[in-house]
Amino acid sequence: MPELQGQCMCGAVTVTATPARDALGACHCDQCRRWTSSMLVTFEAEPGYAALGPVKTYISSDWAERAFCAECGSSLWYRITLPGEMHGQTQMAAGLFEETGSHLKLELYIDKKPQGYAFTGERRQMTKAEVEAMYALPDEGDNQ
Repeated sequence: MPELQGQCMCGAVTVTATPARDALGACHCDQCRRWTSSMLVTFEAEPGYAALGPVKTYISSDWAERAFCAECGSSLWYRITLPGEMHGQTQMAAGLFEETGSHLKLELYIDKKPQGYAFTGERRQMTKAEVEAMYALPDEGDNQ
């Protein structure tokens, strides 16, 4: 996959990232919907991505942190902090980049998605229980 160049809404943060695979994912958990006012659409970034500028991080749960631009508030990424196989996995906000060249292939927390919107086309859809089992998370609500 080619390296992508992107930026936040105000341009204060620039991001360079290489997608780990040709796929976008959308998350409908309560926290992603609060953070973006809809769903968070991301791609998994290869290690070695770079973000320059006023990046702030927020520990949003016992297993993850979120990053955003300290100037305009644009969502930058969601990173797994839980020890184990997925530790450090970073889901880069797709909207930072002009074009990712990828298609939506996964929807998480599909049972939490509001009825006001829907995607078309085929993709894997996972419920809250399936996502939390994948991460081996305790059932503590939507703490993604």
